[in-house]
Amino acid sequence: MSDLPALDFDPFLRDALRAGPVIRVRLPHGAPGECWLATGHDAVRFVTSDPRFSRDIVGRPLPSMNKYLVPLDRAVSFVDPPGHTRVRSVVSPAFNRSGMADLRPRAQDVLDEHIDSMVAAGPPADLVQHVTSPFPLHVIGALLGVPEADRPRLRSWAGAILTRAKDEAGVERARQAKEEGRAFFRELARERRLHPQDDLISELAAAAQSGRIEEEEVLALAMLMGINGWHAVRNHTTNMVYLLLTDDSLRNRLRSDPHAVPVAVEELLRWIPHKHGVGQARIATEDVEVEGVLIRRGEAVYVSYVAANWDERCYTAPHRIDIDREGPPHLAFGYGPHSCLAPLLARMEAELLLTTLITRLPGLRLAIDAAAVSWQKDVLIRGPVALPVTW
Repeated sequence: MSDLPALDFDPFLRDALRAGPVIRVRLPHGAPGECWLATGHDAVRFVTSDPRFSRDIVGRPLPSMNKYLVPLDRAVSFVDPPGHTRVRSVVSPAFNRSGMADLRPRAQDVLDEHIDSMVAAGPPADLVQHVTSPFPLHVIGALLGVPEADRPRLRSWAGAILTRAKDEAGVERARQAKEEGRAFFRELARERRLHPQDDLISELAAAAQSGRIEEEEVLALAMLMGINGWHAVRNHTTNMVYLLLTDDSLRNRLRSDPHAVPVAVEELLRWIPHKHGVGQARIATEDVEVEGVLIRRGEAVYVSYVAANWDERCYTAPHRIDIDREGPPHLAFGYGPHSCLAPLLARMEAELLLTTLITRLPGLRLAIDAAAVSWQKDVLIRGPVALPVTW
């Protein structure tokens, strides 16, 4: 699946949805080449929640979208329950509703500071540079306990690790970024064991010291939260602002009714075809029937949350942005035990951003034609390179 213009929906996924909720596909790399792809909403929910589909894939020969693969680590992405549950339980309380309620006013203050800085610089200004990149970087950095001067390193590591490697040099850059990040968090965890603070690294360090998790799991989890906590939110929120500034109906609705922002965020999470590719495989541990299709033991199954969110069997006219629509909850944050660790955090950051922009800068608009907006290439989650705006 190659890069697509702006936020166009992938025609391959459109065809796959029409072909059936679970189809046989051949991926260009790896062995064996054939595998299964689940695109239907119900099929994706089933595969991602049924324990007979395992994410313990490290070391297995698998078909892949990519020729060059970054070496895997001990991240919770590749661990099945109960081990997966044990690791997540260390940090999940920080991302619950109570934790987000405590964080919200601090996040609002940070966002206001970034918008103040942009306004002081004057139009036109790049919203990505001034707001949608530094805002989530500060939030996830503060949650983890990364010193402010070191937070740009999270962005650098994410750029290397979450960009599709085109050659062995790209793999090496990602490997080096992983090692640098692991070394950084190893030292930070050591410091927090000696001098605990109110942050997630201190929680992880204490959990490792007590034997709840291993040091390798601490490092993998810290890297996962750090790079995804910036990369995913940076791109999700920039995409949402792009749509706010290019969709008259959406913009007018939210300007007249800012209280509709939370439901708008949910619809935009459903609508935006954010992720390239088909993610990470699962392996059937026994024969399993999914939507009338028999998947044999040992066969690989991929799922597309993007396709599931556009399943016409669940959503009427899924290509339309309709913040009043009815239907099942979207799957933008995944489903089952391997769903996103911090959906409430991502929602909060998006809600704060959209609400603050439409109330503080009601005249916000693109400073260039929408067609002239440049988009990132080969990244895990799509998003504009920059978003020049005026007000």
